[in-house]
Amino acid sequence: MVKKNQYGGGSGNRSAKRQARTERGAEVREVPVYVRKEVVEYGKPFIVMEDSEKNTFAYDGSAWVPYGKSIADCKANGQVKALPQKVNGKTRYEVRQPVAAR
Repeated sequence: MVKKNQYGGGSGNRSAKRQARTERGAEVREVPVYVRKEVVEYGKPFIVMEDSEKNTFAYDGSAWVPYGKSIADCKANGQVKALPQKVNGKTRYEVRQPVAAR
């Protein structure tokens, strides 16, 4: 005796589904249009430190001097990567600004 297929072997139900599919027709979807971003050229990376009060400092050859932009401003315009080491409780970031925007 042949075993009954327990995984959807019912032939009557299958034909009803197929008929319902053919009646409603195929939906035609619009293909989304992708727009490429402009290629941005970034300058050399430089190190910026941020303390607990969100003050930023840039290294100027021999000393850390206050930097005019916050990390949020740098993230809006350029690339910012948080570096893993903290120095004296300050977080280090590697910042790359666009060449034209500097």
